[in-house]
Amino acid sequence: MGIELLKHKLERAFAHLDVNGNGKIERDDLLGLGARILVGFGESPTSPAGSRLVQGFESIWQALSAEIDADGDGAISPEEFRAGMTSAFVEGDRFDAVFRPAAEAVAALCDADGDGVVGPAEFRVMLTAFGTPHDDVDVAFDRLDRDHDGSISTGELVEAVRQYYTSADPNAAGNWLFGPL
Repeated sequence: MGIELLKHKLERAFAHLDVNGNGKIERDDLLGLGARILVGFGESPTSPAGSRLVQGFESIWQALSAEIDADGDGAISPEEFRAGMTSAFVEGDRFDAVFRPAAEAVAALCDADGDGVVGPAEFRVMLTAFGTPHDDVDVAFDRLDRDHDGSISTGELVEAVRQYYTSADPNAAGNWLFGPL
């Protein structure tokens, strides 16, 4: 069950990152995803928060292309993504070095007032940028809001991202990051 769950999450993650839908992840896909997030929050890419996000996504691309693009063609196929993500980020525990800075930058954008929490409206903006269907956003938020106080801490959001990309645990809250699997 756990391995199949992880495989399914990685397939879905590939689809999120393949912004132009051409069947491969390229640098422009990650920068395009970052741009969609910035537009959603009305943030300039040159502001401190915008620069942090752009740099985070650029760093992800640099790491993915170096570690996962096995044939060196500047594009990551679904097979390269699944194999590379499993070896480098699930088994190799490279999440903190590669994905955490971008996840923290996105969480900071979601927390516009700086109070350390993300509400449903901000969460919706973020998931819309990732292409999550609107009907799935509320379900995802409810599952991640474990104490049912109407918000998700930025730390919990970053942890949900880590769980989504690295955990084979079927009970991990982060499995719900982008809605029902």
